[in-house]
Amino acid sequence: MGVKLTLASELKYLKGVGPKRAELLATRGLLTVEDLLYYTPFRYEDRTRLTAVRDLLPGQTATILVRVLTAGLTRTRKGLYIYDLAAVDASRVGGQGMIRCKWFNAAYLERSKIFRPGQRVFFYGKVERDPFGTGNLQMIQPQFEILPESEAGQANSLEVGRVVPIYEAIGKIGTRVLRRLIWTVLEQVNGEIPDHLPGSVRVKNRLMDSSKALRLTHFPDPQQPLDEMVRFRAPAQVRLIFEEFFHVGAGLVLKRRQAKAQPGIEFAVTPDAREAIKKILPFHPTAAQKRVLKEIVDDMCSPRPMNRLLQGDVGSGKTIVALQAAILAMVNRAQVALMAPTEILATQHYLYIKQLLAPLPFTADLLISGRKASEKSELKQRLASGELNLVVGTHALIESDVQFSKLGLVIVDEQHRFGVIERFRLISKGASPDVLVMTATPIPRTLALTLYGDLDFSVIDQLPPNRSPIETLRLGEAERETVFEMVRSRIRQGDQAYVVYPVIEESEKSDLRPAVKMYQHLATNVFPEFRVGLLHGRLPSAEKEEVMLRFKRGEVQILISTTVVEVGVDVPNATVMLIEHADRFGLAQLHQLRGRIGRGRKKSLCLLLAGDAPNEIAEERLRTMTETTDGFRIAEIDLKLRGPGEFFGTRQSGIPAFRIGNLLRDQEILEWAKRDATEFIEHPASPEELDDYLRFLHHDWPRRYGLARVA
Repeated sequence: MGVKLTLASELKYLKGVGPKRAELLATRGLLTVEDLLYYTPFRYEDRTRLTAVRDLLPGQTATILVRVLTAGLTRTRKGLYIYDLAAVDASRVGGQGMIRCKWFNAAYLERSKIFRPGQRVFFYGKVERDPFGTGNLQMIQPQFEILPESEAGQANSLEVGRVVPIYEAIGKIGTRVLRRLIWTVLEQVNGEIPDHLPGSVRVKNRLMDSSKALRLTHFPDPQQPLDEMVRFRAPAQVRLIFEEFFHVGAGLVLKRRQAKAQPGIEFAVTPDAREAIKKILPFHPTAAQKRVLKEIVDDMCSPRPMNRLLQGDVGSGKTIVALQAAILAMVNRAQVALMAPTEILATQHYLYIKQLLAPLPFTADLLISGRKASEKSELKQRLASGELNLVVGTHALIESDVQFSKLGLVIVDEQHRFGVIERFRLISKGASPDVLVMTATPIPRTLALTLYGDLDFSVIDQLPPNRSPIETLRLGEAERETVFEMVRSRIRQGDQAYVVYPVIEESEKSDLRPAVKMYQHLATNVFPEFRVGLLHGRLPSAEKEEVMLRFKRGEVQILISTTVVEVGVDVPNATVMLIEHADRFGLAQLHQLRGRIGRGRKKSLCLLLAGDAPNEIAEERLRTMTETTDGFRIAEIDLKLRGPGEFFGTRQSGIPAFRIGNLLRDQEILEWAKRDATEFIEHPASPEELDDYLRFLHHDWPRRYGLARVA
């Protein structure tokens, strides 16, 4: 007698899996039967009404069931390999009913002998006219599923006569195998799947139980409208999406409650603190800066640790607000650590802070790996003794030999670039210090609810006064000389310019112009009458600092650079930015780069020089840049173009790995679930129901949705 299958059973023991397939499934995080059940279809095909080939129309997207006639690799006159398959279905009459399916550069189909004459195959794709045939139709790169002959006529087939779930393949494990495995599992465990959504929440929202929801999500009821399944709005799908978001929302509420329960440092706003803050302000703060500073100060004066996200677009004045918070901490005899992701940004912060702190009795220093060992050793001694009030640094701050006398405030800049462990290590160098995390990457509300749902939010939604508008132009290669003349004209008026390249040096694998080579070309041939400087990430720290200072003083008129100027460089006289190969940069990166100009009173100009035939997504990015300077609008479009997984470009961004929920598609369900989760945790139907749910959550939530932690 076999071992009874449970949700916790390992997949390698499931019939049809075995050790090799189990290894492949594990690459997607599928280790147990429960994991497999939550590997949901990414689309559905209505195979109750297959389209006959003779009824197909060009431009239509359809599913067909055909028999293979011939298949093989052909080569065009230009040397392009095309895998060409001819097939017919039962509708063939007088030559009609034939279709060709073609794949470009798909020699693997020939090598693997995937198709053979006589096979019955489902093809799904867009129908076109075949320009090389005599009135034939074709599908280019269609998705396919080969139907075993043994199942072709079965009434209970999982492949025909029903709405069929289509799964994303996992290595060599295709959708048909996954469909069969999931059907088998549902047959064995259905009715015994525990429901972790609290009963009162289910009843209130009229949600079906999880067992039924899983079955109908994988294998829809024949009466279920297909359009709802395609939009992931069928009741079964909504139930599963809601549950995922509910668990995350509840977990974040508990994290926030836990953070608020810890004792912290209770700072006091004294007359000395007010006087010190007045002395360092370089301009009259905006209403938004005043509002945000009050939120931060209120947190710092409470007996609980501050955990706050300070969000503001490029140039909105986040650093000056953070420095005012730092002064409050230092007046109260606490130390401050500001961690930045790059040496160049850390150096910029340090130089700016050092200049503003000049009238005050506080000491500040810079801890980066590029400094001499003797300098770092002395700095660490001063920090440990309490002699040093404020330290700016990179990852060097989290090294084990860095000790503080009394760390009271941790400021993390460009927070999404750091991993969970890095932040925790810095915070743990003090006894529950206040934490302020800053980002100039505008975070769409949907992401913010999950990524930073356990933090209090402050948003600077107003730029400082006297900031000039930025005009953005998208130009092609044919306009290169015009672009250079526009830069020349601005420099002759006394302004300064950035010219940004995506790579430092030449590469055989890339056709991109490199910064180092172009620096020589521009300095010698294009702008010989001007003083041209070069800045990139591989320069020694001292050299980087020297170049930045010379540019800031106006000694360098045109700065050739890579994206190291993306954050931190602040030169009000720089009014022009030329971005070469602009189609190769991400939207957030383009927005950050553009934020380096428009910092003075003069009108600024951002020139996006791109090839004449970028892909559709690149063109959309460039169009967005010319149409808006609103960081939140740009972030929303960027999120749609890239998806949440790539939005921050970092493995440790903390975005939970949702199994069916989608942050773009399911925004309204996310807000609904988060609202209900908060209400349930704060006002449960009964203490027993809350206790049961918390037991599940503490066991399951960290494993499944381990989010970025601030403390």
